[in-house]
Amino acid sequence: MLRRLYNWTMSFAAGRHATKALAGVAFAESSFFPIPPDILLIPMVLAERAKAMRFAAIATAASVIGGIFGYLIGAFLFEQLALPILQFYGYDQQFETFAAWYNDWGVWIVFIAGVTPFPYKVITIASGATGLNFLVFIVASIIARGLRFVIVAGLLYWIGPPIRDFIEKRLGLVFTVFMVLLIGGFVVARYMI
Repeated sequence: MLRRLYNWTMSFAAGRHATKALAGVAFAESSFFPIPPDILLIPMVLAERAKAMRFAAIATAASVIGGIFGYLIGAFLFEQLALPILQFYGYDQQFETFAAWYNDWGVWIVFIAGVTPFPYKVITIASGATGLNFLVFIVASIIARGLRFVIVAGLLYWIGPPIRDFIEKRLGLVFTVFMVLLIGGFVVARYMI
């Protein structure tokens, strides 16, 4: 089943709707969706290496726009939308403590969350809810998300076929590591806040 899912993802990654799906996932992941855009970015770059930086730029732009949406949720719809999202991820109890020091360290928090598996949506919503300077938020988001996606796309472009062969030969291991990183990001987020 994992092999069929991989084959479907690789064929989808080279399809005509792949860039729209990448943009949609990158946007959603920055404000409410739990799956990172890497799940599409990686196979898209492997399928069409020449477009690696284009894909990174699409993921960056959509992620920052999604981050703005998350910021607006936190700023203007905290009680109606943000609080239930924070409760869903288990962050509502610690939010007051978090908000107290967030603005002092906000630029670094946005940057670190933007380049790591840390759930970025939590940071975008928290930035709006705590009133982090909007321009600081945007600049940190552009740099962090751009860096993350350019590094991923650049490494895949540079390494190319050997990494694809590695993934195809060790699909179960790669899937397990990806899931550990994804779940680990949520666990780290839970205990940091």
